[in-house]
Amino acid sequence: MAWMRSKLYFFVASAVICLLGLGCSVSYKFNGGAIDYTQIKTISIGEVFNKAPVVYPPLAASFTEQLKDRYVSRTRLDLVPQAGDLELNCTITGYDLAPMSIGQDNFAERTVFTVTVQVKFTNRANEKESFDRSFKAYRDFPRSQPFVAVQDDLLREITEDLIKQIFNATVENW
Repeated sequence: MAWMRSKLYFFVASAVICLLGLGCSVSYKFNGGAIDYTQIKTISIGEVFNKAPVVYPPLAASFTEQLKDRYVSRTRLDLVPQAGDLELNCTITGYDLAPMSIGQDNFAERTVFTVTVQVKFTNRANEKESFDRSFKAYRDFPRSQPFVAVQDDLLREITEDLIKQIFNATVENW
């Protein structure tokens, strides 16, 4: 009797595993998934310019390289110097600090650091997908930390966020 129970248990468990394996197969692709590689083969990414009222010198070059790295590593597009099937031109237009909450002593308890990037995207294969718009990302930090002490770490996070937004808007169609 015990051997029948163990055989039945084994049979039921095997059937469940097979059904789950066959019936629940879902596949998502988030790496350049909306690109029609039969029509779009190249991308050109211009140098990012910094026209914000406050200019942090290393930001533009770093942003340019990270943006190129994202497209090269996550798509099969060839990076060309100009006139790609897709073309990106970005300008940093905002680099701002603003108080988020004011304490009892009338000083900011937290400060919001925001970076804004204007993006002109051209899709030569499908002009309807082209756009010219702004993207923003921000992080806040407490008064106990001076901005110069947290600036580089916050910029890394903000840059990553902005590049994800741009990538998703251009090739993921989000």
